[in-house]
Amino acid sequence: MRYTALAWPFAALLVAVVFVAQDLVFQILDVANLVGHTAFRIAAWTVAASAMVLLLLPPRRLAYAVGFVVCAGLIAWALYLQYVRDIEPCPLCIFQRVAVIATGVVFLVATLHGPGRGGAMLYAALTIVAAGIGAGLAAWQVWIQAQPKGAVAACGMGLDYMLETLPLTDVIARVLKGSGECAEQGWVLLGLAIPAWTFVFFIAMIVAALALVRRD
Repeated sequence: MRYTALAWPFAALLVAVVFVAQDLVFQILDVANLVGHTAFRIAAWTVAASAMVLLLLPPRRLAYAVGFVVCAGLIAWALYLQYVRDIEPCPLCIFQRVAVIATGVVFLVATLHGPGRGGAMLYAALTIVAAGIGAGLAAWQVWIQAQPKGAVAACGMGLDYMLETLPLTDVIARVLKGSGECAEQGWVLLGLAIPAWTFVFFIAMIVAALALVRRD
């Protein structure tokens, strides 16, 4: 007996919806800490976002333009949180902003270029580098935020001060080490803090860039 085939992005989206629904039920029942932990939520939303990207992906040039707008929107939202909601970014957050900007620049150049398949492969590689670094930084901050209180060092020097007084290599090492301000969650949506959502975004952008290689 034959059954109608289900495209794998739809299947991935269905799985993600089940995961998210399960997590919401756990939160309602107040047992989220037992099963609906941060890694579970991040995995569910990453699968959901990636599946939606594949299902809604427009033609190549328009997709690059949309990607650029999304990156610009994320930076605008970050500035809103900083200057309107008074949520100061930690050094790791600022590094992630740079990765978002770099990803946006790649998409902007690709939009202006309107590449064929060969060019799309180049832009996919650049996106993997920019967004991959951003995803790594975001994942590291998620890990820092998951540590018990007192396990992370107290708040350190501001990024501006470090850039003025320390060599760049020392600045990067100190930022990657993390400090107290990086452990604060700040703004939270659906149980996930900013770096968790940033990680979801970076993975979705990588998936989109790879899919655009074959999207004419």
